[in-house]
Amino acid sequence: MTAPGIGRADGWSTEPFFLVTADPDRPRPLFDAASIPQGRLSAPAYRASLHPHRDAASGVCRQLLALDAVRYGDAGLAAHMAAVRLENVSDAQWRVDRATGEPVEHRLRQTLLGHAAEVKAAATAVLDGRPVAVTVDDDGTALIWDLVSGKRRGEPLTGLSEFAYGRSVSTTHLGGRSVAVTGDHDVRVWDLATRQQVGETLDGHTYGVTATATTVLDGRTVTVVGGWGGMLRVWDLTSGELVAETPPAGPPESDGSRINAVATAVVDGVAVAVTGSHEETVQVWDLATCEPLGTPLRDAGPVTGVATAVVDGRPVAVTGSWRALRIWDLTAGEQLGGLLAGHTRQVEAVATAMLDGRPIAVSGSADGTARVWDLTTRRLLGRPLTGHGEGVSAVATARVDGRTVAVTGGKDRAVRVWELATREQPGPHSSSPYR
Repeated sequence: MTAPGIGRADGWSTEPFFLVTADPDRPRPLFDAASIPQGRLSAPAYRASLHPHRDAASGVCRQLLALDAVRYGDAGLAAHMAAVRLENVSDAQWRVDRATGEPVEHRLRQTLLGHAAEVKAAATAVLDGRPVAVTVDDDGTALIWDLVSGKRRGEPLTGLSEFAYGRSVSTTHLGGRSVAVTGDHDVRVWDLATRQQVGETLDGHTYGVTATATTVLDGRTVTVVGGWGGMLRVWDLTSGELVAETPPAGPPESDGSRINAVATAVVDGVAVAVTGSHEETVQVWDLATCEPLGTPLRDAGPVTGVATAVVDGRPVAVTGSWRALRIWDLTAGEQLGGLLAGHTRQVEAVATAMLDGRPIAVSGSADGTARVWDLTTRRLLGRPLTGHGEGVSAVATARVDGRTVAVTGGKDRAVRVWELATREQPGPHSSSPYR
């Protein structure tokens, strides 16, 4: 087999025979290193079907890659894929000229399949030096994914409640171990390396837990937990002791007082939690005492996503509710600028990250899209991320191979990994080597 520029990423990433026959773990880093437009053009078509063709026969891979090349708009690449000759495999019986449905999205790195129910929560961590994601679905299945290879790490975490009124997950380091904190009927801590529960179950959360976050408080690693009835609790993860709690804001079964989301920050040297409630408020709390700081901030709908960041040197909270996000100045206790509008339905999840030195937010919505926002300019970065087809109910961010990525999960039971960028990447054009 010969390939243009053999031994170089740019050559191998545009060689159809190599893409059809190689183990998927070999082309993936080549796409990341490709410097020419042709190499970057092949990447989206290849990644679109990366998970299903990982275990497929080479003849099936050939047809999948041809189909996704057309979905990306490059019929020439599709023809070259279909024309690849394979030993002991008959020639392709059909070629693809047109394809309907969602086009291939160039920012999609991986589609991870394994959940049997809606993915409700996601968090990221570093395990054995590699970035991983922990995702939890509505049936109580928690999976760990290697974000470099796209492969699952071991068996699911066992012991989560099969039926629960809420799902949440967050991650931290505890005693030198990477751990996940899950919430449903109660709160559990898991060693991500062994997939075993650490310590005793943290229980007493009547009607279930809907939100968790982790931070360090006075030198102790703690989890902040919110749920039905509007109660907020802070647990020491090392000792399993309750640090502080609020009185219930309403009956345990009350939908209106439910805390939907929680995040942590430091404001004027004080460790705080920021919660979003079903009764359309955002509240800041002193973590050491669980006393409210200031009056509730009013939103225009149930607040279902909360994340924190620093914008222009000020600690802020980014919250999601009906069709929009808001940025709140946590020092001044007021909204910062106008709405981040664009979603057409409820915003279900929010995460923050740094991208090229700038703070961003990623929002997932019931409208089936995820969107990336520049928090300094309050503008949308690029087109919406599409592909889930149904509601996006979980969002997290991470660094993978030096790049900022978003991890999303939704009603379609899939987990998707997106490479984020401050500018659009090139799409198919007439200079494609396959035309």
